Amino acid sequence: MASSSLPDRSTWNTGMAAQLEPLVRRVLAPNPSPYTYTGTQTYIVGAGQDVAVIDPGPDGTGAAGHADTNGEGHVAAIVAAVGSARIAAIVCTHTHRDHSPASRPLAALTGAPIIGCAPLALDDDGPRADAAFDPDYRPARVLADGEVLRGDGWTLQAVATPGHTSNHLCLALVESGALFTGDHVMGWSTSVVSPPDGDMAAYMASLQKLYDRPQDRVYYPAHGDPIDNPHQFVRGMLGHRRQRERQVLRVLEGGLHDIPAMVAQMYKGLDPRLTGAAGRSVLAHLLDLERQGRVVRSGEQWTTAR
Repeated sequence: MASSSLPDRSTWNTGMAAQLEPLVRRVLAPNPSPYTYTGTQTYIVGAGQDVAVIDPGPDGTGAAGHADTNGEGHVAAIVAAVGSARIAAIVCTHTHRDHSPASRPLAALTGAPIIGCAPLALDDDGPRADAAFDPDYRPARVLADGEVLRGDGWTLQAVATPGHTSNHLCLALVESGALFTGDHVMGWSTSVVSPPDGDMAAYMASLQKLYDRPQDRVYYPAHGDPIDNPHQFVRGMLGHRRQRERQVLRVLEGGLHDIPAMVAQMYKGLDPRLTGAAGRSVLAHLLDLERQGRVVRSGEQWTTAR
């Protein structure tokens, strides 16, 4: 669940390219929030004649407080960071509005193709869904699991990781062992899994998929610091989600049967702005437990199956 407070942003230079390793630069968008931490981190991959841009970010709509109200400035910052190189691909990890909307103005400005995740598999009218307010996300090419993009000195391989959204992709930089994890794994917060498009069983399977990848040296999430111990970190995330599942069952057995009451018990001290997101994650756990036959529901009331 997202943090209740924002960090000191004095060490995060919005709009400036930060070199993270020889093939990776980061440009921070000016859209901090309880959901985005310091803001969306756009990554530029490559150091030669062409580059890829991962998660170009918001487009300036300012919708629901999650989009960058200066989106045009962020697109300009990306173009400035790219310099004389050609953008070979604009790659989106998923279609939440703090990740994909700027793909359209960046493509219009540079002529680069939009490549990466598919449109959402299910309708998502949540406050962060790009497709909910702008149906024009039409990638020129959808990357299948394991498919690669190649450029001047760099290779990106798609790693399908549904769960946070049905269309979520991580991207592995083959040359360095870096994995761009979007919102699937973040060091500052657990990812919100919001049904119907978000699916807890799929999310857990995708975490296990990353745990089974020994080749990943570092994770670069879309929000927050790099994760330098990815294998250990994902193991902890799997444990946390299983613990949260057990907690759901305990509160049901303790007599709480509706989601608002469960959230109040399970997330003490939570920023009130995040109560709705916590409720969506609890619902995702309940739906997964229902499929397992461990809980049942009647209207808005949930009980253990036994």
